[in-house]
Parts: sequence; structure tokens; C-alpha cells
Amino acid sequence: MERLKMQTADMAVRNIEILGQLFPNCLTETKNAEGKVVQAIDFDKLRQELACEVVEGAEERYQFTWPDKRRAIRKANEPINKTLRPCREESVDFDNTENLYIEGDNLEVLKLLRENYLGKVKMIYIDPPYNTGNDFVYNDDFGMANGDFKPKSGLFDEEKHLLVDRMVQNTESNGRFHTDWLNMIYPRLKVAKDLLSDDGVLFISIDDCEVENLRKAADEIFGADNFISSIIWEKKYAPANDSKWLSDNHDYILLYAKSKSTWHPQLLPRSEEMNSRYTNRDNDPRGVWKAADMTVKSYSATYDYPITTPSGRVVYPSAGRCWNTSKDNFEKLVQDNRIWFGERGDNVPAVKKFLSEVKDGMVPMTIWKYTEVGHNQEGRQELKKLFDDKGYFDGPKPLRLLQRILTIANLCSDSIILDFFSGSATTAHAVMKLNAEDGGNRKFIMVQLPEKTEEKSEAYKAGYKNICEIGKERIRRAGKKIKEEAGLMGQSLDTGFRVLKLDESNMADVYYTPANTPVQQTLAFDALVDNIREGRTAEDLLFQVMPECNLPLSSKIEEREIHGKKVFVVNDGYLIACFDSDINEAVITAIAKEKPYYFVMCDRSIATDNVADNFDQIFNAYSKETIRRIL
Repeated sequence: MERLKMQTADMAVRNIEILGQLFPNCLTETKNAEGKVVQAIDFDKLRQELACEVVEGAEERYQFTWPDKRRAIRKANEPINKTLRPCREESVDFDNTENLYIEGDNLEVLKLLRENYLGKVKMIYIDPPYNTGNDFVYNDDFGMANGDFKPKSGLFDEEKHLLVDRMVQNTESNGRFHTDWLNMIYPRLKVAKDLLSDDGVLFISIDDCEVENLRKAADEIFGADNFISSIIWEKKYAPANDSKWLSDNHDYILLYAKSKSTWHPQLLPRSEEMNSRYTNRDNDPRGVWKAADMTVKSYSATYDYPITTPSGRVVYPSAGRCWNTSKDNFEKLVQDNRIWFGERGDNVPAVKKFLSEVKDGMVPMTIWKYTEVGHNQEGRQELKKLFDDKGYFDGPKPLRLLQRILTIANLCSDSIILDFFSGSATTAHAVMKLNAEDGGNRKFIMVQLPEKTEEKSEAYKAGYKNICEIGKERIRRAGKKIKEEAGLMGQSLDTGFRVLKLDESNMADVYYTPANTPVQQTLAFDALVDNIREGRTAEDLLFQVMPECNLPLSSKIEEREIHGKKVFVVNDGYLIACFDSDINEAVITAIAKEKPYYFVMCDRSIATDNVADNFDQIFNAYSKETIRRIL
């Protein structure tokens, strides 16, 4: 049996494999820092393969960079030995829900999700911390002392000579101001891209301070061709009279598709006001219509001809314009009663646009007024109503804003929606509300660092020691309220969530570095027949195993007892796992007869050497195709 890795993928190794498939002659071998032979790319040969125009070194080129950018890229690719541990007591309907609430640093969580949510997320919405000058919680060890900034800034050479004109040089503090934020957001976006499906879409809320840098970073990661739009959201309904210069009344929402040619927005529903503009002034049997201008600016002499109205008046297009159809086609439209000349038949002709023939919806626009999608104060009031009129969270987004985003995203009824800066969990609230309205079964994944609340805050005094406690409680209360309002109490609407918490791997260090472990320590582990970190449960192990078996963390889990041993049956037998000790032939035979796709157990759990010798024979007899793995 093969041993499970129990760590996330090394994306640098995966990228080498991809390049090797494209350019097999560029694949070579070398020794790494530990002296092991590993695959590598011969960049000299790769240069020859790509083109004669190769930009390198100090040669000028268009680029977007900042101090530690290379480290930020490496950070996204590096593997980690972490796990997500289930927390049943804080979950809602743990055994049946397909929603996830994950506590922990979102970069590490995204890496863990990449294992089994690769290309499966339809929509991502994030509202990252805006760069207001405060220290970032997500610093990822990119911090630099003052003396380290200039050498790393790229503004000076090794001899400390200035490489750019002083007039375009940022101050030292300003440079770090943007650098820290970019080092935070870049690797997270890079990993998040891998999670999006081919028809997936990303929405990012941002303000004026970093919108330019965010746009450049996202262009680089997703490709500028996949940029859809920069949406302007009117977040305030009144001017701020204490503003030093202008009242800041808007934020941006950057919209990117994984593949612009694959994704298309869903139309927004037409309003009653829009439909009321259609009337039927001539009792046309085809229904209500609206008169539309028949001229265009793109002039063509062929389309510039006189038209005689029913009253006998001759009309021409206005200067510099022409009609939007040919003379022959115009006559056909007249015969079909699709041209309107006014009540008395002497107006400039207009085309009749029938409501029955227009699109079943409205193309989304790039300016979102607060009257349509809500404002900051509305979001705050919505949260206060859920928490007995207590304001426990600053700046929650309004539900109507998230509902607009969910609509435009063009989701399927069972899509997965991810928010890895989930804050007060407005996204989860909006997903549940949408499911209640249209009967969908969309799933949410919320990720949030358990940032501590201020000890003097109302939230802390009420028992919410960190932001996650507020987010989880909001989902509980919102889910209950949605069911009550929709009359769905006790019915199938999924308002539950599994709570998972980021932690160190369940496996002891010796599992990953047996070669570096002293012989005495290795023997001690053999004597204890255990390489699992102290205090970890069988269910902890299961949740670290599931990603390596390509199973979502929301998978249905059934506990059974087979000959006195606890056995986990996941996704109707796709995976069967048993981590108990003293497993005998009877247990193995019973599991093999279930014919799972995967079977996982601890390598030291087999009762005797004789059972170990017969293990493969038993599976070959009853379920030869089962993939067998050990911890």
C-alpha cells in the first residue's frame, strides 16, 4: 500500500510537470538542497523553444512589481503540512449540511481547499481589508524593518545608487504601505484562481486606495483579457460633511472571469417602471410597444434616403446621421406595421419595439445606485436586527448588494460560492436567502481568520471574542429567520454549516521527516505503534484524508461498527476508513466486501504480521480495484 502525503501539493513541482508535457526536451534532473535528485526545467532550452524575443535581466519591459513579489509568488506555490479539524459542537446540522465555515488564515485554507475543490467553485466574492494604514493581520512574514526597505525596493543598486529619478520615487513609508497590502492579496488571488471553474467568476470589493494596484495584480493573475468590468457601488446616500476634500461615496467591485469567452452574466429582472414605458397606442395585436429612434451616427450614403410620411411630409435623417436600415427593408417594416409615424401620421418615423420581443431581462450596468443594491448603513441595520439591535460588526455589506452579485454571477442551482474574507458572513446569508426564494441548493464556503474583537467593544462584552463567533451566529440566526419567513421550518432548505478549524497536521513530525529523526526516537515511535499527533481523533484524521481522496469536505459521513471497530463510510462507500488498532482479517474482509473506491487505515493498526501478509490477498479476492492507502 502507498502512504498518503498528508500535505498540500507543491505547485512548483506541478508547474514543472506541465512545462515538461509541453516541452519534453526542456525537462531535466538536478539535485535539490537535500541532495535528492528532482525534475527541473532547463531554461536555456526553454528560451530557444519559446521565441527569439526573450526579455531578461535589466532590459526594459512593461511590468508591475514591488518588493518581495517573488516571495509572494512562491508563497502561493509552497506546500504546507496543515489540516482542517471538524468542530461538531459549533456546527449546525453537521451530518447533513453541505455548507462550510472555516476558521484560519485564508491563504493556508485556500491551499487545503485546492486539493479537492480544484475547478469546482462557480463564484468567489471577497471584501478584503482596505489599505487604511493599519497593520495587516495577514502579513505572511513579509514584514521588513526600515533598514531593509531600500535594498529590497528595487530603487537602488548594490552600491546604493538610485536607479530612478527622485521625482518619481515614493517615500519609504509609502512604498511599504502598498507593498504589504500587495504581498497579502497576491498569493491569495493566485491560489483562488485554481479553485474557479472554467465558467467561474470573481468579484472583489475595493476602494480608491488600492483599486489601481489590485487591477494590475488581478490582470497579471487572471489575464487582462478576462477582466469584465469595474463596477461603481454608491455605498453612501448622503455626503460626509466632515470630509477633508471630497465626500467618499463610492467603492469599486472588480469583476473577473476565469475565462471571458466561457462566462456570461445573467440578465437582471426587468422592473415594473421599465415595462410601464411600453404602451399600445394603435391597438396592435402583438401587444404593448415603445417607439425607438431609427437613425444612427455611423453614416452611410446608402442609408441616407428620403421618407414620405402618411401625411405627405418628406423627412430626412438629421445632419451627419442616416437611417438604421435600407430602403427596401424599411418598406417591409411599414407593411408589417412596425413603423410609427405619430398619431397624425406626420412624425419622423420610429421603429416599434414590442415588449414581447425584448430580452427577458436587463443587461447589468456598471453603476449600482444605493436605491437598487443598498448602502453601508443598510448593511449595518440588517445585522443589528439579527442581533437584537446590537451593532457588533463594522461595515457589513448590504444583502441587496450580494444578491445582485449572486444574480449576475449566473449560478447553477447547485453552484459552490466561496468568500475567503467572510467577515460577518453576509455572503452566506445571501446564498441561503436565494435558495429559499428559488428552491436552489447552492453551497457556501466561508473562510475567516479568528481576529479578536476589542475588549472594550460591545461584541466582546456580549461574548463574541473574535469575528468568527459573530459570523457563525449570524448564519444561525439568519438561517432560522429565512426558514420562518418562507414557511420552511423542518423542510429541506440547507441553513446548516460544518465548522472546520485550521491546525497543524494530525501527523507527528516524524511522518514527514523520518530520515531526519534520530534512531532512538524512531524506535520509540515503533514501540508506541503511533505516528499521529497527540490529542487527535479518528474524525480529525478522516478530514485530513478526504482531500487526498478527492472528496469535498462537505461529503456525507456515516459511522459504522464492524466487528467492534469504528469505520467511516464516506459518500456512500466511495471511501472507507478505519483508524482503530488491532484490525484483524474479519474486519478487512468485511470492508473489502463493501468494494470501496478508496480504503485508508493506519499502517500500524494491523493486529498481526499474519494479517498483514493476507491483507492484499483479501482485497484481491473481494475488491481488487480498491485503492488502498495507509497513514
